[in-house]
Amino acid sequence: MFENLTEKLSGALRNLRGVGRLSEENMAEALKEVRNALLSADVHFKVAREFIERVKTECEGREVLKDVSPSQQVIKIIHEEMVALLGEGSSELPSKRPLRIMLVGLHGSGKTTSAAKLARLLKTRKNYRPLLVAGDVYRPAAIDQLEQLAKQEDVGFFSDRESKDVPGLGERAIQFAKEHENDAIIFDTAGRLQIDDDLIEEIKELRKRFQPDEVLLVADAALGQEAVNVARHFNEAVDVTGIVMTKLDGDARGGAALSMKSVTGCPIKFAGTGEKTSDFEVFHPDRMASRILGMGDVVSLVERAQETIDQDEAERMAEKMRKADFNLEDFLSQLQAMKKLGSMESIVGMLPGMSGVKIGDKEENQLARTEAILQSMTKQELRNPQIMNGSRRLRIANGSGTRVSDVNQLMKQFGQMRKMMRAMRGGKGKKMLRALQGRMGGGGKMPNFPGGLNF
Repeated sequence: MFENLTEKLSGALRNLRGVGRLSEENMAEALKEVRNALLSADVHFKVAREFIERVKTECEGREVLKDVSPSQQVIKIIHEEMVALLGEGSSELPSKRPLRIMLVGLHGSGKTTSAAKLARLLKTRKNYRPLLVAGDVYRPAAIDQLEQLAKQEDVGFFSDRESKDVPGLGERAIQFAKEHENDAIIFDTAGRLQIDDDLIEEIKELRKRFQPDEVLLVADAALGQEAVNVARHFNEAVDVTGIVMTKLDGDARGGAALSMKSVTGCPIKFAGTGEKTSDFEVFHPDRMASRILGMGDVVSLVERAQETIDQDEAERMAEKMRKADFNLEDFLSQLQAMKKLGSMESIVGMLPGMSGVKIGDKEENQLARTEAILQSMTKQELRNPQIMNGSRRLRIANGSGTRVSDVNQLMKQFGQMRKMMRAMRGGKGKKMLRALQGRMGGGGKMPNFPGGLNF
C-alpha cells in the first residue's frame, strides 16, 4: 500500500545527491517534496507539518559524515522520525491468563475477520486457548461468519442468538470461558456505518461489565483521514488501548497508518495484510518505517519463514540440493512451502531495495500454472523427470489446462537448474557464482528458474 509514498520519497531525496553539506537552502525543496508525498498519501495535514519541522530541525547544519551521502543521512533522520511517528517500540499484549480483549470499530472495518486472525495468532504463537464471542447480535450473518471462522481455526466459540443484551453476553462469556478452560476471550462487537449514541452507550456498558484488558479499535486503513477521526471518537468514548490496522494490502494511500498514533496517542498493535487468517502481523514501527523508505523488512520475512517452514524438511531439501539430487517432487514441495509465506509481491517487498519491483498478475499466474502442471504429473514422473516423453507431456498439459509448450518450458528450465546444481558441486562452482553475481549486478536480473520468475 505504501508503494506510491516510497516512490515519491525516493524521488524527493534523490535531489540531495552530491550535496556536501545539509543546509536550509538545499533542504527546502527536498522537504517540500517529502511533505507533498505525505499529504498525497492522505497523512493528516497537521501530522505532516509537524513531521517536516522535526526533520528540518534535525537536518540543518549537520556535517555529512565520511563515506555517507547527504541523502543517506537524511533518510536515517526521516527513518528515526517516522519510527517515532508510528510509535516507538513494540506494543505487546499483556501476558496474563485469562486475557480479555474487546474489538470495536465501524461496520465493514474488518472486526470479525480480525477477531479470528487474533485468535489464530494467540493460539499458534502464545499457546492460548482462545474463545471467540459473537457480540454483533443485530446481524445473524456476522454470528454465522464468526462461528465458521472459529471452526476453521479450531478455537472456542460462544453466542446467544436469542439475546440482545450485549453487556450481559459479555458476563456470560466470561463464565463460559471458565467452564471450558479458555484463557483468552475475544469479544467481537457490533459496528455501525457511522458513530451513533446507541453504539457508544452499548460498548461503554460492555466495557464496564466485561472489564477487558485490551480495547482494540479495528480501523480500515483505506478510510484515510476519516479513519483518524473515527479513532479519536472511539478513544474518547471507551479509552482505546490499541489499534488494529486492516486492509494494509490494498491500493489505498495509507496515510491513516502514519497519522493514527500521533493524533490519538494509541499505539498500532496489529496489522491485517490480506484476507487469510494468517495475513496478520504484530505491528513493529521500526520495520514499517523501513518498508516505507524502501529498506525492506528482512526480520519479518525470516519470522514468517520460521512459522511456516518445517526446519527438518528444509535441511533435508538443502542436502538434496547440495547433492544435486533435486527432482520435480521436491520442487513442488518447495513451491507450496513458498506460497505459505504469502504472495510474491509481499515477499519481494520485504527485501531491501526491492520495494519498486512490481510482481503483477502475470507472475502470480505463472506460479499457479507451474503448480498445476506439477500436480498433473504422476509420482513416477515427478521423481524421474527423464521418463517424460511426448504423450506424457500432452496428458499433463491437458490435465493442467495448459499447453504442451508450457510443459516443455518448465522441463527445460528445470533441466538448466539441475545442471547448475551439478556444476556447483565441482570446481566450476566459484566461477559460476561470480557469473551469477555479475548478471545480478548488471541490470538487476536473475536467471530464469522453473515457474518463469525472472526478476
